[in-house]
Amino acid sequence: MNWIMRALSTSVGKKQLMAVSGLLFLLFLTTHLLGNLSIYSGSGAFVAYAEHLHALGKLLVVAEVGMAVALFVHVCTAIFLFLENRHARPVKYVVEKSGGGRTISSRTMPYTGLLILAFLAVHMNTFSHHIVDQTSRNIFQIATAVFANKLYLAIYLISMIVVAVHVRHGLWSAFQTVGLNHPKYMPFIEKLSLVFAVVVGLGFFSLPLIILVMR
Repeated sequence: MNWIMRALSTSVGKKQLMAVSGLLFLLFLTTHLLGNLSIYSGSGAFVAYAEHLHALGKLLVVAEVGMAVALFVHVCTAIFLFLENRHARPVKYVVEKSGGGRTISSRTMPYTGLLILAFLAVHMNTFSHHIVDQTSRNIFQIATAVFANKLYLAIYLISMIVVAVHVRHGLWSAFQTVGLNHPKYMPFIEKLSLVFAVVVGLGFFSLPLIILVMR
């Protein structure tokens, strides 16, 4: 943990920790989406994927703990950097110019990040409440019951749009922070970030819809 504390003592270190932890979450999003897209092969394939995942046992627990640590690091460094930026410039400029990659996605990163954090809390609490009893229901039936709640469905769909907006800038920014910001490659990385955000957003957005259609 000492290296984390040393990194948190500098702005560059905080940005690098946030970039690395962010990339871990993007990797998690990718694998999570690929697994959940098994629903397009039918409810049986979806259930089989979930059973295979839980069969990993301790490996799954290690992965969950790792993601929890990455989340803690990502949130902490984001808060520290936000407060440092506010302290460095407590008064906003009279005219704020939008240059060099400034987009709606980049401007709203702190706020979309908080919304995603709130959604994760709701999402985990909602599914953990339903997954307590799996003796009479499989994961497809549980997901169907969860998404049948119109309020939760609306929260989920809106949150997936927020995730796409956050990821749009997050991937590009992470590559830049870790040093992959060569002028030759950045245009490609910017396009990749947009494509990735659209795929992730649409992919997760479609999941509850296809589940409800198949029920």
